[in-house]
Amino acid sequence: MRKTKLINSEVSYTLSKMGHTDSLTIGDCGLPVPTSVDRIDLALKYGVPTFLETLDTILEELCVEEIIIASEIKENNKEIYKEILERFKDIKINEVSHEEFKNLTKESKAVVRTGECTPYANIILKSGVVF
Repeated sequence: MRKTKLINSEVSYTLSKMGHTDSLTIGDCGLPVPTSVDRIDLALKYGVPTFLETLDTILEELCVEEIIIASEIKENNKEIYKEILERFKDIKINEVSHEEFKNLTKESKAVVRTGECTPYANIILKSGVVF
């Protein structure tokens, strides 16, 4: 068994294939997933797993140099927005409209669907390098 917390084989496999500037989307249970992008569905029921649990687990494995979030999160989900800012103090944060965000998910290696049920709890992680 693996020693790290991440035991989901699909997420682990996707992360292992990512190179510099590749992107991975983590989304709430309502985020549409483009048919051309792999869907990794972790949602079990409303709220399980949460967006933040999923994000934190992935961040233990993935070097991130930039993130993209929907600008609507600032007013519509202040708690999650605050938590995102805490996790990415030294990382470039790009804010785009939710419509543009959905369009950008088409470039992701995969969309990880959580059970999160709060508005705009979505993020695109751009992979960095560890050297």
